[in-house]
Amino acid sequence: MIKRIVSLPGDGIGPEVNNQAIKVLKACAEIAGFQVEIDEHDIGGISIDKHGIPLTESTIQACLAADAVLLGAVGGPKWDTLEGHLRPESGLLGIRKALGLYTNLRPVKVFDALKDASTLKPEVISGVDMMVVRELTGGLYFGQPKGPRTVNGHDDVVDTMAYTEAEVERIAHAAFKLAMTRRKKVTSVDKANVLATSRMWRSVVERVASEYPGIELEHMLVDNCAMQLVRNPRQFDVVVTENMFGDILSDEAAMLTGSIGMLPSASLGESGGLYEPVHGSAPDIAGQNKANPLAAIASVGLMLRYSFGEHNAADLLDKALEGILSRGWRCADIPLHATVILGTEEMGDAVVEDLYDFARLNNGAKEIV
Repeated sequence: MIKRIVSLPGDGIGPEVNNQAIKVLKACAEIAGFQVEIDEHDIGGISIDKHGIPLTESTIQACLAADAVLLGAVGGPKWDTLEGHLRPESGLLGIRKALGLYTNLRPVKVFDALKDASTLKPEVISGVDMMVVRELTGGLYFGQPKGPRTVNGHDDVVDTMAYTEAEVERIAHAAFKLAMTRRKKVTSVDKANVLATSRMWRSVVERVASEYPGIELEHMLVDNCAMQLVRNPRQFDVVVTENMFGDILSDEAAMLTGSIGMLPSASLGESGGLYEPVHGSAPDIAGQNKANPLAAIASVGLMLRYSFGEHNAADLLDKALEGILSRGWRCADIPLHATVILGTEEMGDAVVEDLYDFARLNNGAKEIV
């Protein structure tokens, strides 16, 4: 069985972390008994430099034909002065839209070995294990009209937050189905005291909740949720919210783990999926073998689970990551209590080595050639 993967390294540290993620993916494939074919394409700033636009039709078509897409990072100050539709980030929004990826999953789990690395007290974050489910193709980022305009002779600018009932319904179903496999609680985050879109969001979520009688539903205003994430993050299981709120809250939640360099994500639609670390392109350390690849590597674990159904391989990868962290092996972004600081490539090698070790110890793993 061959899985076709499109690699979109992108900008800054994107190529470095993607290389390590692919290295780990190939090891997981060998352990699980399938093959991968990697096809690399441009996105973001590098695409602008080569092709004049952040996302080409050839990249879109390659991703549509793939079983999964692995993305590094996009953006950087080099392209900050470009118009909005020509900036690297518009390539990321464009590929999500083109692939119909409306569900973004951002798991936030605090490893015991890293609970002292967070800026919050260990007793506050110990045991945190939540999933942020972010709607990905609606809201302010895609609503029309958008951009500058002239009204009565004066310059103006507008962004439009827009949602349909169908868009809210499908992301709500995704959240409730996920909660059924976890602790059976959904927190729906909105701003229903101010926004009409949020009032509709809340109404639709309540209607969907009636189809999942075993799941506890609570509503929470976004500003309160931001406060509760630092006050009592253990209360959350599955958090579902709209596009912009999810973007902001998931980055806040990422810092509970000690570094945004630890957080993976999955963007899913009806088929396939796009997997990427939550962190940005970090151009200040690009090319220096300093970037933490663990978020990109953990994104491979999500790919194994959600696109390929290879749960045993994903479990082995989780064990490898926990083993490395428990030994005090770190990258430079999490130096606290480190026994050794590894570079980007060395961390990728360490994960692969642990993967094979755990596979040999695991009775259910296939024999490794």
